[in-house]
Amino acid sequence: MIKSIHREKLTFLNQQRQQLAALLESPNTKPIAYALFAHCFTCSKDIAAASRVSRALAARGVAVVRFDFTGLGNSEGDFANTNFSSNVADLICAVDRMRDVLEAPAILIGHSLGGAAVLSAAGDVPEVRAVVTIGAPAEPGHVSHLFEDNIEEIEDKGYAVVNLSGRTFTISRQFLDDIATQNLSERIRTMQKALLIFHAPADDIVHIDSARRIFEAARHPKSFVSLDSADHLLTRKRDSQYVADTIAAWASRYVPASEEADENVARPKLGSGEVLVRETDGKFGQDVFTDTHHVLADEPTRHGGRDAGPDPYEFLLAALGTCTSMTVRMYANHKKLPLEKVSVKLSHSRIHAEDCEHCETKDGKIDRIDSELVLDGNLTAEQRQRMLEISNKCPVHRTLHSEIHVQTRLA
Repeated sequence: MIKSIHREKLTFLNQQRQQLAALLESPNTKPIAYALFAHCFTCSKDIAAASRVSRALAARGVAVVRFDFTGLGNSEGDFANTNFSSNVADLICAVDRMRDVLEAPAILIGHSLGGAAVLSAAGDVPEVRAVVTIGAPAEPGHVSHLFEDNIEEIEDKGYAVVNLSGRTFTISRQFLDDIATQNLSERIRTMQKALLIFHAPADDIVHIDSARRIFEAARHPKSFVSLDSADHLLTRKRDSQYVADTIAAWASRYVPASEEADENVARPKLGSGEVLVRETDGKFGQDVFTDTHHVLADEPTRHGGRDAGPDPYEFLLAALGTCTSMTVRMYANHKKLPLEKVSVKLSHSRIHAEDCEHCETKDGKIDRIDSELVLDGNLTAEQRQRMLEISNKCPVHRTLHSEIHVQTRLA
């Protein structure tokens, strides 16, 4: 379980060049996969079910983008001018944006009418390997029952202002015409993606029969999970948590885990002591290889990266810290000292040269590394002081203090 979750606001343009609002929630390590979450009819990306499922998946290593459809939440546009087809188009625009700045989603998740939207769009996104629906209708036309008392007015006037869950929305005739022309079952049959269907038997908004129809229309692999007593909006935290846990477990069959993904990286042939650094994404992401190991490097998001790994200075500090710890351990073992554990905390900064008492340079700024050595064990003051002195003699420490010549040539 990953406790630390990174949150970042995103925006993208719909087909009418209106700005739509989105939120990325991701682990502070390289994600196992990216998912896109489509919210329910007239809801927003911030509805409890969407936020809880997204956070829970991020805690399990899956980065999730959720967004507001046109005219809802923090997105621009007029809801009265939208319909199911425009929702699907919004979803495709979100996929395109993810493909440009993050990674195309491997998982599409849709709640209620958002579930119908991901079923419709999935076949057009080749990177998607798994589709999840939560309380989704088998056909978009199902939502018309929410304002069936206003349909005659909509037909006569071209629109009607309807009350849905205590909020008013303008529903137009073009919305009714659009949902009447959809053929979702054919899209489900031909999408060629793994499908997981969540539905509560007692759902009073979308009848359980919709889950049956979706399941029958889909080809294998397909799965159905009953949500028992959950309500349509998954207002209870335990229900949304259960959905997230199940998605994470189920999707692992179709989305490679980080170890498997690492095995699929083309590994170079290197000699002992050689290091190869290679771009991964055309931004700042880097694969770092030795002859036997592979790690990731990146810049933090605030500097234009994706924070998929430590930045270059963090690697520099790691090199010094690991060398320091190893050197102290070797000395303690050789002297048979009761050292239980070593830890080193480091930070890098730039300071004015004049503030450095022991530096030869007195003009401009210089680099400074602060290192804090923690020694656990029943050690005397003299032993601790000696190990502090030894720590400053580690090979990397000596390299940083010596004259270094770096020679770079074109391959």
